[in-house]
Amino acid sequence: MATLRDIKQRIKGVKSTQQITKAMKMVAAAKLRRATEAILNARPYARKIQTLLSHLASTDDLLNNPLFVSRDVKNVAVIVVTADRGLCGAFNTNIIREATRYIQEELQERNISHSLYCLGKKGSDYFSKRNFNLVQKNPGIFASLNYSIAQRLSDQLISGFLNGEFDKVILIFNEFKSIIQQKIVVEQFLPIPVESNEKSEIHAEANYIYEPNQKAIFEYIIPKHLKAQLWRVLLESNAAEFAARMTAMDNATTNAKELIRTLNLKYNKERQAAITKEILEIVSGANALKAS
Repeated sequence: MATLRDIKQRIKGVKSTQQITKAMKMVAAAKLRRATEAILNARPYARKIQTLLSHLASTDDLLNNPLFVSRDVKNVAVIVVTADRGLCGAFNTNIIREATRYIQEELQERNISHSLYCLGKKGSDYFSKRNFNLVQKNPGIFASLNYSIAQRLSDQLISGFLNGEFDKVILIFNEFKSIIQQKIVVEQFLPIPVESNEKSEIHAEANYIYEPNQKAIFEYIIPKHLKAQLWRVLLESNAAEFAARMTAMDNATTNAKELIRTLNLKYNKERQAAITKEILEIVSGANALKAS
């Protein structure tokens, strides 16, 4: 049975934990504001450059450009984006579970090889200890997230795809929806997907005059499009991580408050019982002396 001193020490420990979780919530909230601004600024550019690419893409370009042509899939590059740190609820667990499911059910059951690229420390730590073909680890990238990371990885993936190292590139990441909601997305990166309905609607619009020419602009925009999409994915995951951490720390602070209330109630009951016991012992002793 816990003594009054033990209960008091535990209350003190929970209060210290509550202060930490409250501080972490405030830090996550401040970082979330900046991350949200970054993703809201990046989304229009990513959408516009994708629309422009569809504008410029002719049927011949799509058939002749190797970055658009689908081929028999024998090896798939899977890019898994997790966080560098924990204490953000089920953020990392859900991504790792979805990536594992995709590799096992969508690839291994169909005898398709995979090359795994992990962005973020949590995914790198998990997959490096298990039977997965982990090609590259990128821990610590979110500590100083910048556009050069997307540029370098995009160039690497394009080179691997063109050289035949893999036939498809899949991105698995958390998309930021709101503070309390993050959506797991499995998205094809290469070959570049083009929606035929959107394309036909765009080509139905007014004609444009291109300088120097349509094909040159089209080929110039392709790598920019891929870098912009990968940069958007990193920003989405970064904002979703801060939102998940803020929610998790808010829940932890609320739970700590409830635990402190319960412990205080228990402490008061134990102290009241101890006082009552001492009074009974004193009265019993006095009665014994009086009887003697």
